[in-house]
Amino acid sequence: MGISSALYSGVSGLNSNSQAMSVVGNNLANTNTIGFKGSRALFSDMLSSTIFGSGGTSQVGRGVNLSKVDNIFSQGTFESTASDTDLAIEGESFFVLKENGSEVTYYSRAGAFRFNEDGFLVNPEGYHVQGKPFDANGAVVAGDPENIRVQDVGLVPAKVTDTVSMTTNLDSNSAPIAAPFNPADPGTFNYSTSITTFDTLGEPHLVTLYFRKDAAANTWNWNFSAEDDAGGAIGDGIGAAPRGQITFGQDGTLNPPLPVPVPNPVPPAAPNGLGFIPAADLAWGNGSQGTAISITFDTTQFNSSSTVISDKQNGYAAGNLTGVGVNGEGVVVASYSNGEQVKISNLVLAKFNNPGGLELVGSNMFMANEKAGAARVGLPGPELGKVFTNSLEQSTVDMGQEFVKMITVQRGFQANSKIITTVDEMLGELINLKR
Repeated sequence: MGISSALYSGVSGLNSNSQAMSVVGNNLANTNTIGFKGSRALFSDMLSSTIFGSGGTSQVGRGVNLSKVDNIFSQGTFESTASDTDLAIEGESFFVLKENGSEVTYYSRAGAFRFNEDGFLVNPEGYHVQGKPFDANGAVVAGDPENIRVQDVGLVPAKVTDTVSMTTNLDSNSAPIAAPFNPADPGTFNYSTSITTFDTLGEPHLVTLYFRKDAAANTWNWNFSAEDDAGGAIGDGIGAAPRGQITFGQDGTLNPPLPVPVPNPVPPAAPNGLGFIPAADLAWGNGSQGTAISITFDTTQFNSSSTVISDKQNGYAAGNLTGVGVNGEGVVVASYSNGEQVKISNLVLAKFNNPGGLELVGSNMFMANEKAGAARVGLPGPELGKVFTNSLEQSTVDMGQEFVKMITVQRGFQANSKIITTVDEMLGELINLKR
């Protein structure tokens, strides 16, 4: 009975070491697999049998068993790539993927993504990357993650200018002007500046603002002019009344100050520092729809030359899609030929209490189960990890370590095969006792 037990112990050693060699082989086969996490085979002894001797009872082992194959979720090193949609995660989280037409969720560390023919961000197997979209105001939409998709693959529509903001200084030493305003006569205004705006068709128009110092202390008036599509003048002509006034305190700052927050749109009866050009005065003559423009004059009156420090407006012309990339915050950004960049979606990451409990499903993907715990899904950040663009996470397999394991597993297999051959010889001797 004892000899037979040793025979089966050797068999268990052969089976366990064979499975361990499969684990080593799988690791080495995936040395160059993006986002692959190496595994290790853990052995455990099997139930023991009890024997009785002169010294009392003792236990003898009955062999070995493969207890578990552990996935080692250590951080892999990054390799730099030329693709803006190649992503790598620093941390313990996973990208979230879904198959087209299915609600089953998969998780992966492999970030070799690309856009397919329908504008969806997918992995090489066609699974859709999940993210939270942005609304028209650039804010993340609340709710569950959804497929990341760039829909404006052709022309992005033009946006009409409806707000203008100018940071300027008006020279306090300027002399008041009493002559009637004339946009063609520089002697009838103290300072002027121009800014390009866009109509509803995306056509640009140069709008000029004129500043005239008033006889009242620390007070300036402003007017505007532009040309319509046929070259005719629109806006304020000769002798036109001021569009509005800007008043300053004795310290050279707006008094009263700009309202906080600045209303949009600015009402026609604008507070100090705000201006308003009604839609009726912006007939460009090209078939576009006139749209009112609200102006914010973030202006000072110091003893310095009149100058524009900065100006901006929120309109733009139509543009072609020139590229789509992902920034360091995991935001998918579409770039257009008109210089605009539109936030499409913010990809989400998932984190588990026990990532080792995830179920392997192939193609560098995992599925969640009760062993892994509930997934915490959210945007990249300090808790869920950081996303790196133009990067891919390499396999965590250490070839040197795997070759050492291969040697030890091979020797273990040889030792167990030697047990079987030795027990066979012992059984042969036992059978020969009757001769």
